[in-house]
Amino acid sequence: MAANSAAPPPPGIDKELILGMAEKEMEYRVELFNKYKESELNMGENSCIDRCVSKYWQVTNLVGQLLGSGRPPM
Repeated sequence: MAANSAAPPPPGIDKELILGMAEKEMEYRVELFNKYKESELNMGENSCIDRCVSKYWQVTNLVGQLLGSGRPPM
């Protein structure tokens, strides 16, 4: 058994839809980040970004597992 093997996606999971949603979410986040005009983030903003990025990677890894790739979609 391979170390990176992932379970097959559950029936009814539309891989293209999930990938499209993940790509659109990333586009929104990049657009929001690029609109931010301040030169530095305050402590609360840094903390918020850290939590958000952590959650993003958790979900991205889960999506990768559901799609059976064993790695996050890029």
